[in-house]
Amino acid sequence: MKRQKYILAIDHGTSGIKASIVSVRGRVIDSDFYPTPIHFLPEGGAEQDPEDWWNGVLATSKRLTAKKTVPIEDIIAICVSSTFSTTVAVDARGCHLANALTWMDSRGAPYVKKLMSGVISFQGYGLGKVLKWLPKTAGGPTLSGKDDIAHVLFWKNERPRLYEEAYLFLPSKDYLNARLTGELAASYDSVQLFWLTDIRDARNIRYDDGLIALAGIDKSKLPPLKNSTDILGPLLPGVASEMGLAKGVRVVTGSPDHQCACIGSGAVRDFEGHIYIGTSSWVQSIVPFKKTDVFHSIASFPTSIPGKYQSVNEQDIAGGSLDFLLNNIMHGTQGVAPGAWHENPFGELTRIAENVPAGSHKLIFTPWLNGERTPVDDITVRAGLYNISKTTTFRHIARAFLEGVAYNTRWSLQFVERFVGRRLDPLVIVGGGARSRLWCRIFADVLDRKIRVAVCPMQANARGAAFIAAVGMDEISFDDVPGLMEYECDFEPRPENKSVYDELFSAFVKIYRNNRSMFRELNRPS
Repeated sequence: MKRQKYILAIDHGTSGIKASIVSVRGRVIDSDFYPTPIHFLPEGGAEQDPEDWWNGVLATSKRLTAKKTVPIEDIIAICVSSTFSTTVAVDARGCHLANALTWMDSRGAPYVKKLMSGVISFQGYGLGKVLKWLPKTAGGPTLSGKDDIAHVLFWKNERPRLYEEAYLFLPSKDYLNARLTGELAASYDSVQLFWLTDIRDARNIRYDDGLIALAGIDKSKLPPLKNSTDILGPLLPGVASEMGLAKGVRVVTGSPDHQCACIGSGAVRDFEGHIYIGTSSWVQSIVPFKKTDVFHSIASFPTSIPGKYQSVNEQDIAGGSLDFLLNNIMHGTQGVAPGAWHENPFGELTRIAENVPAGSHKLIFTPWLNGERTPVDDITVRAGLYNISKTTTFRHIARAFLEGVAYNTRWSLQFVERFVGRRLDPLVIVGGGARSRLWCRIFADVLDRKIRVAVCPMQANARGAAFIAAVGMDEISFDDVPGLMEYECDFEPRPENKSVYDELFSAFVKIYRNNRSMFRELNRPS
């Protein structure tokens, strides 16, 4: 019999490290999870300790290999998926010098606003600056201050000693790769949100000296670049031993979470779309062109697939809304029922909501707990429950939270579809949110699209990382991916719910438009 081969896929998410053993043909064999805390600080700070990530990589890998689910010698490579726009300052050995700034950290916003300002401006962007960035990068630093470039500018201006001591600034994926191999490099897709690469030719991406000079960042502190499918190097012998792996295992460069989820969803052909529902969420589609919608923060970004772009519209909080409801309102130390945790709290939450009619009696939740990225770039907007009445119960609130995230996704989807020039139907759903059949049903009805649930949706990032590694190891090609995918079920939109969701979605958007000036006054950074 032909020897089976496997990839150890490391999925670094906001809430923790998930390691999975995945076959080179995308079958998830086993997984393990290690939680990692996030530290929220005044003025928009959101940090994590990279050592927590590394401890999670070692612990999950060790537990998986100890189970001997597959022969250790059949694990041929490691590939990492990690949170996009999370930045680590490292020394020459690849060791972190401070906590990482996560994709939620907005403290660099003032420095981005200064960088992108101009005499003639629109929505805070100077026309001259836009004309320098847009043609080369398909976008530019977002004023919310949550991109890698904003993190670096924050360090330069407010932590100058750290900035000077830093040998390189690495995306989180590439920091983990450095710990695995001792090699310091990044992939073309992972550095996109530094906004310092010329991506006009998807097969010849490179740093742009003019943009680097304009940003005032030392080019020597930017990592060398590789393809996502390049073999970065062998796993360090000591690390291999600690993880329980054989010598000679290769580490493939890999991609951020957006790009890995795209590959792991199976929607890898032009104009195929997927939605990801995790702590954050996004709508994404592969496109064969470079293009930008500056008004709604949509652009063509490099993907793991050589020569291909993706259009992506990421929203800040999705499943994180349910975390908030459970931890801050229900069962946290300050909640109404402290200590009364159900063994499956998310399942219990959706069970509570499932008998409430579509529309939650016109109760609307807006999930802007941390501001918003797209389709509006606004760090001052905040979440809320609207249209509460005397008959509102917690059941209505639970369903309204689920529906609010779906409204937010519909808001994003309409601009992504305009960007790609066609209706995205069906949409593959991946991420933790896809485990809830009720939520999948709500997405189908609110979006008015067929929702296709991928097998093992929570492992989409890991499956994508495994496919990338399998391509890098010459086991498959990206053209093989659609034929290797399996789907659990489809949800068709129900016509009887269309009118109520159309009405409530319209109200959802009006809530933002009618209140954005108030949010700006209430939450203006001091």
